[in-house]
Amino acid sequence: MRYKLLGKSGLRVSELCLGTMTFGLDWKWGSSKAESRKVYDAFRAAGGNFIDTADLYTNGTSERFLGDFMAGHREPVVLATKYTLSNPGNDPNAAGNHRKNMVQSVEASLKRLRTDYIDLYWLHIWDFMTPIEEVMRAFDDLVRQGKVLYVGISDTPAWVIARADTMAELRGWTTFVALQIQYSLIERTPERELLPMARALDLAVTPWSPLAGGILSGKYLKKGGKSRDAKRSLQPDARKTGISQAVSTVAKDVGRSPAQVALAWLRQQPGVVIPIIGARTPAQLKDNLGSVDLTLEEPQLKRLDDASRIEPGFPHDFFTSETVRGYTYGGMFDRIDNHRCR
Repeated sequence: MRYKLLGKSGLRVSELCLGTMTFGLDWKWGSSKAESRKVYDAFRAAGGNFIDTADLYTNGTSERFLGDFMAGHREPVVLATKYTLSNPGNDPNAAGNHRKNMVQSVEASLKRLRTDYIDLYWLHIWDFMTPIEEVMRAFDDLVRQGKVLYVGISDTPAWVIARADTMAELRGWTTFVALQIQYSLIERTPERELLPMARALDLAVTPWSPLAGGILSGKYLKKGGKSRDAKRSLQPDARKTGISQAVSTVAKDVGRSPAQVALAWLRQQPGVVIPIIGARTPAQLKDNLGSVDLTLEEPQLKRLDDASRIEPGFPHDFFTSETVRGYTYGGMFDRIDNHRCR
């Protein structure tokens, strides 16, 4: 295992992050405490130090398990958890990005995790209600109190993140160091706005569902195969099946599993990209860990890109029009060396 700097920070994190949404049986499809402990120990033994959870995961059981697992060695673990979400109920302030929920959530997470501080605290999803100023100042207060060391943001539009980070920088508040989004060979739409923004702001990207609910593992290539995930976006269709087949073809070429190929593709994307791997068993984890020493060659990357490419849409395809480019650069585009173009 090698390590990466977490965005604009100096924090060193492992090149894969262990997602722990499967820790606990509360949602009927996770892992027992004993099995979760085996996954955790195997990840740590492989050199992994970056662990991701959330207060909602398995109704808090994931955080409680991690609190027990980290006992006696909390310091070397880079622990990330999230706030925002709540199970449906009657309290209008039980969920959301506002300061009240943030403060209540961080205190509850600290107790479940049996720790005095959280290394990376994520806003889980944008609520389109809370003012950006309130969120960023509240984050800054937690950092100044020492309860949180770094902050990140997940599942939020690029324009909100850019505005929030710029506002915090101008006001001397804590800025984001990382972005968590859905990103994989199946879901490449973040390449339009979110990923360019992350590179411009020096945010590490931690993709969730890097195997698209198992589609990229190849297990749904059998006729009639369906994902256990109820989300329509993760159900196999003609396009997703074609991408999965391309992944399986490359996997055969390199003598690796499809999951390792899909993870290696993510790790070779521009910027700091740290896939979040989730595993219910040590065997699944071992297979995912095998991606760290796999480097795909250009023909293999091209095959995967050809199968999964998306249309950039406006304004991106507009910018690349020869007519528009000719006027924008006065016909000199090809003679200007642009070191900022990545």
